[in-house]
Amino acid sequence: MSERKIQIVIVGGGAGGLELARRLGAKYGRRRHDIILVERNRTHIWKPLLHEVAAGSLDANLDEVGYRSHCHRWGYRFFLGTLESIDREHGEIVVAPLLDEDGSEMIARHAIRYDYLVIAVGAETNDFGTPGARAHCMVLDDRTQADRFRNRLLNHCLRVSRAMSLDPASDEHVRIAVVGGGATGVELTAELFNSAAALRYYGLETFDESRLQVTLIEAGPRILPALPEKLAAAAQAELEALGVRVLTGTRVTEVTAGAIVTGTGERIESELRVWAAGVRGAATLDHIGGLETNATNQLLVRPTLQTTLDDRIFAMGDCCSCLDPATGRPVPPRAQAAHQMASSVFGNLVRLMDGRGLVPFAYHDHGSLVSISRFSTVGSLMGNLVGGRMAIEGRLARFVYVSLYRMHLIAIHGRLRGIGLIVIGRVNTIIRPRLKLH
Repeated sequence: MSERKIQIVIVGGGAGGLELARRLGAKYGRRRHDIILVERNRTHIWKPLLHEVAAGSLDANLDEVGYRSHCHRWGYRFFLGTLESIDREHGEIVVAPLLDEDGSEMIARHAIRYDYLVIAVGAETNDFGTPGARAHCMVLDDRTQADRFRNRLLNHCLRVSRAMSLDPASDEHVRIAVVGGGATGVELTAELFNSAAALRYYGLETFDESRLQVTLIEAGPRILPALPEKLAAAAQAELEALGVRVLTGTRVTEVTAGAIVTGTGERIESELRVWAAGVRGAATLDHIGGLETNATNQLLVRPTLQTTLDDRIFAMGDCCSCLDPATGRPVPPRAQAAHQMASSVFGNLVRLMDGRGLVPFAYHDHGSLVSISRFSTVGSLMGNLVGGRMAIEGRLARFVYVSLYRMHLIAIHGRLRGIGLIVIGRVNTIIRPRLKLH
């Protein structure tokens, strides 16, 4: 009888989960190990790019990664599905039934055995229970949602363009309200103006960025709280120069079918509303398998990124709550944290299977960068050579911002293929259309 393989199951194919699957598959292959990635989407796209997909300035079909081709190349297996529950007693996860578009069941509920389990399902947007937010706001948690926003945006742009063609004196606008002044909200609002300016080259001669009325609403005292105040102020000035109305210290109390209602009673009329304020773990994670979670459904982990109640289950990325001993605060939900956690979990899984001691995860904050589309980039980097944070803007910041995505490509594809894709991507920026209109 053949020896049973050690089975490592990774749930979630985001930046961290996909990188971990590649590294484990590359190291162990399929001879004595079985590396399985369970993901509810068929393709992967880097989440920090979703605002560009939503605005139409990035064609996700050219930048996405197909899990099936990726797993064949790197020696792991891919299962399409959604985590439903964990049976810790029998060492199994339960995958929810896979349904077709019409609701018919394609694959029944089933269990997958694990010797080691890694939860890396990411997070979802937190509307904080605001009345009407879930029903009347769109979010940008995945590509499907970004595509939906893009389609609705284009429809409204066509509506305005048609109205102005019939009556040049009409004062038609596309009104958009974005809740949340963090990186996603700021980057989306800027990208909207970039895309609107390009529409005139695609048959909408009467439409340009002046037809947009965009309002960015932030409950805190300023936008971009992760950045130094000077850089946040520079970003706000850049947005306002584009024509964005920026409201800080403004709490949203209700969302209706046609407006955002603030704490002052103001109604911000809008055709499109995006909620980009805060994150939380998926509802299915709430004490899943009897594991400990916090108030926002994030799994509690020890310094080794093992869950507090089970040595064989790790959690990483936005779905876990990991305290940074250097600050005493949770590690922030950023792409750089997911990348670092993937490296830590990989090393600790290897040590665990080798019978060696595990190493605590140490988060290294390399700073934050926010791209204001083609108009500007601002951020702060941890400057070890200058003894602290280094504020950067303009071309240098843009170069570093682009480099982050290139590092992601290398992490999930390996150095040789990653560099090749970087070169192809550079060519694509020259020859492919400026906007995706379908």
